[in-house]
Amino acid sequence: MNFRSLEKTTKFGYLFYISYRGTKFHSFDENKDENSIKRSVKGEFIKILGELGVTWAKGVQQGGRTDSQVSAKENILYINSNNKIDKVLLKDKFNKKIDEMKIVKIEKTLPNLAIPEMIKGRVYRYNYPLNKIKVTEKEILKRCEELTGTYDVSDYTDGKGQKLKEKIRSVEISYDNGSLVFLGNSFMPKQVRIMSGYILIGEKKILPGKYLTLEKMILSKELEEIIIEDIDNISEENILKVEKIKDTYIFYVAKNKKGEVIGKNASNIKKLRKKYKNIIIKTI
Repeated sequence: MNFRSLEKTTKFGYLFYISYRGTKFHSFDENKDENSIKRSVKGEFIKILGELGVTWAKGVQQGGRTDSQVSAKENILYINSNNKIDKVLLKDKFNKKIDEMKIVKIEKTLPNLAIPEMIKGRVYRYNYPLNKIKVTEKEILKRCEELTGTYDVSDYTDGKGQKLKEKIRSVEISYDNGSLVFLGNSFMPKQVRIMSGYILIGEKKILPGKYLTLEKMILSKELEEIIIEDIDNISEENILKVEKIKDTYIFYVAKNKKGEVIGKNASNIKKLRKKYKNIIIKTI
């Protein structure tokens, strides 16, 4: 993959790994009614980033959309921004502004990605109170095995899900320390909660969202390979900062030092390329 276009662009993509307590929000998506007092996960995220002076284009994408009351240990929100974002500082400032949602980490990547399509898997955990479970552990394990596989899951969704064209889903279900764990690439509306009802109480019933947590987002290899890493163990004259994407280094230099870094007849940049191979020079 050729990353030469990064030399001139000021726009990058940013993945915000967030956790939140679903019971503290009315919904996941932002409320279209600007006068509404109902809080949403994306709405609060957008509001706080705006207060911190961050701007972006093309909206905010999500790795997973959670139902009302559903919590997350790890979800991903993605923006494209021309801002020079200090990931550590922004995370700290954001987390001081809200208790019900936290940024766990921020990763820099390429702009203009379709993030939902680049998430390989999602892991949910349904932690239903033990005193509400109506079946034996043996029955639970049998039903976990029964529902594991790739098939039409129409029986385990709501009216909204029934209207979707694609109803085939792959899911692996296990029983771990008194809770159900669901691994899949994508889920139908209410699928996890209805499957939990069938497994735990013997009814295809939508169990409460407050017991469900999105635990992990599994990135595709394609997305993993275009995460831009900070490199701290390289020290070269006039190089202020180093990042790396796949096998390409991004060297940041002051505008008035770019000529020196390149050198007469490109002598210095040739030495750097001999040492590091693929290099991009960006000015700060």
